[in-house]
Amino acid sequence: QVVLPQCSAKRNARRSRGVSETLRNVRTSLVPCSTEKMTLDDFRRSLTTTDPPAGLTHALTGLWWDAKGDWTRAHESAQQDEGPEGSWVHAYLHRKEGDQGNAAYWYGRAGKPVCREPLDGEWISIVKGLLR
Repeated sequence: QVVLPQCSAKRNARRSRGVSETLRNVRTSLVPCSTEKMTLDDFRRSLTTTDPPAGLTHALTGLWWDAKGDWTRAHESAQQDEGPEGSWVHAYLHRKEGDQGNAAYWYGRAGKPVCREPLDGEWISIVKGLLR
């Protein structure tokens, strides 16, 4: 199954003739481009693509790269958001790498208590919190 962001599918459909025939032959699950309507399941489905969906915040892009196993890109994305959302993701990433002191600093910047739940549960909690 191929997952295409809605905006990419629409843009490509306008650009190419024969796209509708191609799309009939390929099962697609459309992922909203905006986080306004994106669900946790949409976010997870987007992980099958090579690039994050258009329209994600820096914080969500950081979590997307983290789920893809690229801590460095995840960290770079989180650092681009100096607000509470980026700080929350930043805290999670430092906790994941085992730097509890640095993580505690970033939880404080995010206005969040230091998390004690398993990392996978925290990842889900943050994604859900940021998609609202």
